[in-house]
Amino acid sequence: MNHFGYENYDGLGIAELIKQKEVSKPEVLEAALNKMESVNKDVNAFIYTRKEKVQKEILDENEGIFAGVPFALKDISQEMKGEPLTLGSKVHKDYVSNEDSEYVKRLRKQGLLFLGYTNVPEFGLMAVTEPKHYGPTRNPWNLDYTPGGSSGGSAAAVASGMVPFAGANDGGGSIRIPAAYCGLFGLKPTRGRTPVGPKNGRYWQGATVEHAITKTVRDSAALLDILNGVEKAGAYTAPPFNGRYLKEIEKGIETPLKIAFSIESPILTEVNKECQAAVIKTVKHLESLGHHVIEKNAPVDGKKLAASYITLYFGEVSASISRLEEVIGKRVKYEDVEPTTWLLSLLGKATTAQEFVLSLQEWDRAAYEMEVFHETYDLYITPTTAFPPAKIGDHDLKSLEKLALEVTGKIGSAKLLKKLGIVDKLVEDSLKRVPFTQLANLTGQPAMSVPLHVTNEGLPVGVQFMAARGKEDLLLKMAAMLEQTSLWTPLNENPYFKID
Repeated sequence: MNHFGYENYDGLGIAELIKQKEVSKPEVLEAALNKMESVNKDVNAFIYTRKEKVQKEILDENEGIFAGVPFALKDISQEMKGEPLTLGSKVHKDYVSNEDSEYVKRLRKQGLLFLGYTNVPEFGLMAVTEPKHYGPTRNPWNLDYTPGGSSGGSAAAVASGMVPFAGANDGGGSIRIPAAYCGLFGLKPTRGRTPVGPKNGRYWQGATVEHAITKTVRDSAALLDILNGVEKAGAYTAPPFNGRYLKEIEKGIETPLKIAFSIESPILTEVNKECQAAVIKTVKHLESLGHHVIEKNAPVDGKKLAASYITLYFGEVSASISRLEEVIGKRVKYEDVEPTTWLLSLLGKATTAQEFVLSLQEWDRAAYEMEVFHETYDLYITPTTAFPPAKIGDHDLKSLEKLALEVTGKIGSAKLLKKLGIVDKLVEDSLKRVPFTQLANLTGQPAMSVPLHVTNEGLPVGVQFMAARGKEDLLLKMAAMLEQTSLWTPLNENPYFKID
């Protein structure tokens, strides 16, 4: 039973129904749990649910802005005391959090009901969500396709109507890619805007930030109001914003903007025509509104920046394995993790401190160049991804690659993989489909994926907007304006969204 039309409301809409006593918290929770029961077995978005616990928590007298509204947490970093956090890996399956993350603390104060945790690729490392431990999450628009990653479980949970919004984080596109693939809105805030503590002062040297995937712009703005603010553990602080994002989106954009756009891959690989078309039609609409738009690439060396990102990747995965060994109290072996994870860890051990520092310096140069760029251009627009969603399994390693990984995994040699050319191939394969999103992570800028196009095959793709550091308010205003147009992708075009 669909009850009061639960799936048709965003988070603020459900909160208002509860406040006006048009529906009760138990009725909302029942609708959410019924939706999960009917949908999750096919979509595989939730890997852990808190049904019995959350039924008790709705009795709490919380008057926060989202009191009684269901929410999903991502199975990475968003720790909740007494709950498992597996990172999508069998080797971490027995870990139980001993305290709430700051992210969870701030959301809990506003009355959100945490229904459970959503699926992620192992350690959040891939742009698809197909962990061996839990199996693939499927895109509600077409179950044969991926919802993206690493916040793929969260995106699928929202796109299938199980929750109005869900927790996500983004270290290279992990909010924006799944949002694009699932026809949703995804904002990556400025570095330091949202909390990452108390156990960490930074994730991935500041590349990773916390936020959410939402159906509506206003929900994203309201969540950012809750999460915005300095934290004790934070290594970075975003430029201050003393207003309210939810109020800002009501003001609209009063003067014409100067906007640059590009449909070329920064690493000079192919870009699908549908993804280019999404940008072009968006640009034409903005020009019709009086904005000044010019085709111009970002002033950075895309290949150098991609190489610096991959260097970070290697080092962070290797460090994560070392920290994991401390947590579980034993050595992690090749058999304990997925082959790609092990490969990345080996490459991290083969990466020098000099290479790592040089990669960070490349970030700083790019950050300065983009700040200068935004002195002229208010926004920079690209496709969110270079291709529409891939089919489930398309990113699996081929038999020859698996054999090479097995051999090198057992002997622990990353140098052999480099000689075989497999490393270069893995790097190219991992970035050629998603070459646009990493820039904002490395520079610290805010960026968003806006659902503005559906392919001829019926799959969503997104358009990415970037702004100068601290300018989430401008991005949200632009998104709110686009949300009122016919360009915005309606979720009711998704056949799975209506399943009861």
